Amino acid sequence: MTEETPGFGENAEQPDVPSGATPEEKAPQADGPSTEEGPAAPAGDASQIVGLTAQLDQVRTALTERTADLQRLQAEYQNYRRRVERDKVTVKEIAAANLLTELLPTLDDVGRAREHGELVGGFKSVAEALETVVAKMGLQQFGKEGEPFDPTIHEALMHSYAPDVTETTCVAILQPGYRIGERIVRPARVAVAEPQPGAQTVKAESGAEGDDSAPADAESKADGAADTADAKGKESGGPDEG
Repeated sequence: MTEETPGFGENAEQPDVPSGATPEEKAPQADGPSTEEGPAAPAGDASQIVGLTAQLDQVRTALTERTADLQRLQAEYQNYRRRVERDKVTVKEIAAANLLTELLPTLDDVGRAREHGELVGGFKSVAEALETVVAKMGLQQFGKEGEPFDPTIHEALMHSYAPDVTETTCVAILQPGYRIGERIVRPARVAVAEPQPGAQTVKAESGAEGDDSAPADAESKADGAADTADAKGKESGGPDEG
């Protein structure tokens, strides 16, 4: 009777081997270092990173464009506000000028009444109140006698010559002028005088003649003084000749 060695009998346990495997596959692999590499990075992750980078660049470009559009829109709005404010001031000045232009004849009547001493009583109070109101609206009167003629603010209605002026001068204010700020509502209507033609030439010639006659005058004065001295000497009984 023989003893059966464990593991070599018919009933010995066999390792689980898939059916149809070759003997080499059925043989257990020896333990040792594995030469196979680890799992490679999926290709989808790299392409996804590239896509996200492109999207980020697009977002940055769009943000830059929108920022530039916003800055341009803000500048246009500021210019619009300044233009509106300037137009408001201009419209206000035009409206005030139109209103005050209609009141100028009344102001002229007030001025003439004041010159003739007729601005008295209740009429004086009304006239002064009217002048106060138009002054608050910015109306200013200008034009004085003796000031140089300026065609931008004066309107010459009369012309003459005068020997006592050296330039074209306003010698009379026929109607005062009015302005609102720098806007001329009505120019001052004046009478002007210019220097007399040839007056300066005559003065220059007379001055030259006066200079030439000065030595002759001096000589005649000297001769007169000598004659006076001789006459005084004779009257005092001076010594007779030889």
